[in-house]
Amino acid sequence: MTASPVAGRAAIRLARVLLLAALLLAWEMLPRLGVVAPDLLPPFTEVARTLVTLLTRATFLRDIATTALEILASFLIAVPLGAVIGLLIAESPYFARVFDPLLFFLFSIPKSIFLPMFILTLGIGFWQKVGFGCFSTTLLVLLSTQAAVRSVRPDHLLVARSYGATPAQIVLRVYLPSMLPIILEALRLALIFTFTAVTLAEMYASSAGVGHEIETWGENFMMPQLLAGVLLMSCAAILLNEAVRWVEQRCGAWRT
Repeated sequence: MTASPVAGRAAIRLARVLLLAALLLAWEMLPRLGVVAPDLLPPFTEVARTLVTLLTRATFLRDIATTALEILASFLIAVPLGAVIGLLIAESPYFARVFDPLLFFLFSIPKSIFLPMFILTLGIGFWQKVGFGCFSTTLLVLLSTQAAVRSVRPDHLLVARSYGATPAQIVLRVYLPSMLPIILEALRLALIFTFTAVTLAEMYASSAGVGHEIETWGENFMMPQLLAGVLLMSCAAILLNEAVRWVEQRCGAWRT
């Protein structure tokens, strides 16, 4: 007898919960049993208590707000900018042949090597984090948009143009429905790229933000606070990723 889809999804969720519980249990017991030095890996309950304490401090809440604003600003600038540039390049075979090698070169190298340039030009304030986040994310969105445009069937474009569709109508009625699956996947990856880039920029040189606090705790060997910050950032990244995945699933009708 074949299991129903609902039962299959429930089994997967249960397996995920059990896996998470096993990891947390191992995290709790290994330092308490002396397998791992508690100074290097404090028990999970101690880290959780530290995180709760941090979340009651106004200074740490301001750091969270700073990081969230930097991520949001970077994402909202990079996504439309990369989408528009990618669409314009993909629409022109000439521009595609000219810019593609440079774009693939920039995308293939680690973005962190450009971070000192952003610090020298923009300082260590808010716009340096936003600028570096935009730079890291725009390339991904740009290349994903190019791939999405090239996935559109030429006969759909031909029919639309034959019926006198304007460029705006072609974008909204032909490109967007065909590109949506790739674009939604790109948005999820772009959010991860932005999150990582902003956190890295805060850890490299900053005076505020969660990344700055994590760097400070690491330098001072404050392991409960360090792991609490890592736990917070990990949970935030997972929640953001799942939120975009939920939107992607809700728009799954476009895939068919």
